[in-house]
Amino acid sequence: GEVCTMINKKYSEFLPSMQSAEELVAQVERLAGSIDVLRARIESEVQRDLNVAVAEFTELKQQLERDTLVLSILKKLQEFDTAIKEYNAALLEKRYVVAAQQLEKARSSLKTLESRKGFELKILKALGTELTVQTQNMLYHLGEEWQRLVVWKLPPSKASSSLESVLASELHLCTVPSEEEIAGPPVASVLQAFAVLGELHTKLKAFGHLLLKHILKPLISYSSLWPSVEEQSEVVILRFKSEEPTLDNTSPVEVFEKIQQILEFLHKYLLNVPLECVDDKKERKVILSELLGDMIWEELSDCLIQNCLVNSIPTNSSKLEQYIEVIKSTEEFEKALKNMQFLKGDTTNLLKYARNVNSHFANKKCQDVIVAARKLMTSEIHNTVKISPDSSVVLPRLPDPGAGDHLEIEKTSKVLHNEIVILENESKLSQHTFSLPTCRISSSVEELMDLAYQTLLEATASTDQCCIQLFYSVRNIFQLFYDVVPTYHKENLQKLPQLAAIHHNNCMYIAHHLLTLGHQFRYRLTSILCDGTATFVDMVPGFRRLGMECFLAQMRVQKGEILERLSSARNFSNMDDEENYCAANKAIRQVLHQLKRLGKVWQDVLPVNVYCKAMGTLLNTALTEIVTRITALEDISAKDADRLYSLCRTMVEEGPQVFTPLPEEDKNKKYQEEVPLYVQKWMTFKELMIILQANLQEIVDQWADGKGPLAAEFSPMEVKSLIRALFQNTERRAAALAKIK
Repeated sequence: GEVCTMINKKYSEFLPSMQSAEELVAQVERLAGSIDVLRARIESEVQRDLNVAVAEFTELKQQLERDTLVLSILKKLQEFDTAIKEYNAALLEKRYVVAAQQLEKARSSLKTLESRKGFELKILKALGTELTVQTQNMLYHLGEEWQRLVVWKLPPSKASSSLESVLASELHLCTVPSEEEIAGPPVASVLQAFAVLGELHTKLKAFGHLLLKHILKPLISYSSLWPSVEEQSEVVILRFKSEEPTLDNTSPVEVFEKIQQILEFLHKYLLNVPLECVDDKKERKVILSELLGDMIWEELSDCLIQNCLVNSIPTNSSKLEQYIEVIKSTEEFEKALKNMQFLKGDTTNLLKYARNVNSHFANKKCQDVIVAARKLMTSEIHNTVKISPDSSVVLPRLPDPGAGDHLEIEKTSKVLHNEIVILENESKLSQHTFSLPTCRISSSVEELMDLAYQTLLEATASTDQCCIQLFYSVRNIFQLFYDVVPTYHKENLQKLPQLAAIHHNNCMYIAHHLLTLGHQFRYRLTSILCDGTATFVDMVPGFRRLGMECFLAQMRVQKGEILERLSSARNFSNMDDEENYCAANKAIRQVLHQLKRLGKVWQDVLPVNVYCKAMGTLLNTALTEIVTRITALEDISAKDADRLYSLCRTMVEEGPQVFTPLPEEDKNKKYQEEVPLYVQKWMTFKELMIILQANLQEIVDQWADGKGPLAAEFSPMEVKSLIRALFQNTERRAAALAKIK
């Protein structure tokens, strides 16, 4: 029973909850049905209406955008039109700046129109053309106006740079104020209008070119020109008058003053015009003089440096002090130009150049020295001067390092000799150690040496930098001589024996001086040049070699000629044949003639010892050749022997007479007697002559068992060969031959 009750209870609780669940399901199904209906309606009707609305909205939006664009384009077209109208009105009233600004406005409107993508109007091309026409029209008016305000009166162009034509040139500037209310000179509005249109640069460049050519450069070139300004009622005129310069024409001070006058005149009547200038993204006011300055300053300052400052650099150090004036006036000139805004801030090349006077002084000095040296080197060698051991160059003695400024003059011996230094008991050098033998040198070389001394003297009085430069330019002189002279005078040195001798002397003379050249100046130079290199000694061997080589080359030429002449003597064989004898005789005569001529051209030129060695060597060449030819003969008849003897006698008698080292005849005897000292084969030749005249016994006696004079000159082979040629084959000859060994 209890169980039944429990089941009923549970059931009665279960039933209602089940019913409510079923109701819920039914509700949900109803709701789903109505949603389906709604969705179907939305998909069919609402969606369609919505699409229509969106399309309408988009269309309206595009319409609005189009209208806005059209409106802005119409606005720009209207702006363009207004600008062109205002431009025309302003141009009629000669309000040039306004007119130019309106043109630029029209230009910017047109630019905006052209930049609209997808909107190409046919009208734009027409507007562009209109704008171009109006711009050209405006530029034409401005050009006319500019030519009315700034008038150049120039002579016909052919005579552009002469003084007369400069005196006939004028520049007229109009002084009547313009219609426009613009600060500055009458020309201001025209120039500002040019600036607005971007054409100012071209106009100013042309003006600057004329200004340099007809006014500024002539003022720098002609010191007699002075600017003169004449003011009339409506115009001011700049022209030139000619006066004698007050200072020497190289003075930059006066030139600066004149250029400044011109620029002040231009500043007052033409250039004091402020301009709007856009640069580096900032707008700033620029004054016209600054623009012109930028264009012409470089050329103007170059011209001032080249034609004015360069010439004003002093040529000797004593005048360097006074140069302060020039530097000061250069500074003031620049300051004045900066005040007129013609120049910007930094120090210019002009002032740097003036301040750098010491270096320019040194450069100019060095250049002058080298130019002078080169001129001397290319002048004639044969103009000579005589120098002797007592020739000396007078040099101021430089103070010792510790001494005061007291300068003494001492004679410095100019000349040197290859004598061995003999130390006397007091260890002093012999007075001839530093002396040259008497000889002739080119006067140009003496002047060259003088130039070197003077330059070194100048160096010791100069600033350190200049001193170093001058010292090296003296070294350069000698380097230049070494390089230039042998090449420049090459042909003459080969052809003319006298020039070769003079060149030899020149080189020895220079070498001699180079030994002591640095020494006189050592205190001043060594302190500046590191490791005491104030010397020229290193150049000495080169110069000696240069002189020797040239002279030895000449000697080779002369030797060649002697051998050439002797080669026509038919080997000195068969002298009993008249024709052969004549040929040999002629050859001997020609050789003597050649030696005689040389003896003359070298006379008084070469130092005596060199002269005697040279002549001795050449005479020796002739004698050696004759000996060689005669000893080679295989058969010498008695008549041959006599004739050969007389030919040799001619050489021995006349040979020494070619030794004439000195112009005074009587003084040459001594050297002619000493000929055997200079001619190595002299005794050989004399012995050959004895053999040609001797009998067999005399020859054997001369040989004296290999101890006689003959043995000193000839070998046993040579003597035997001569005996066989001179004597017939007899028992006596055989006996004589046996003794020669």
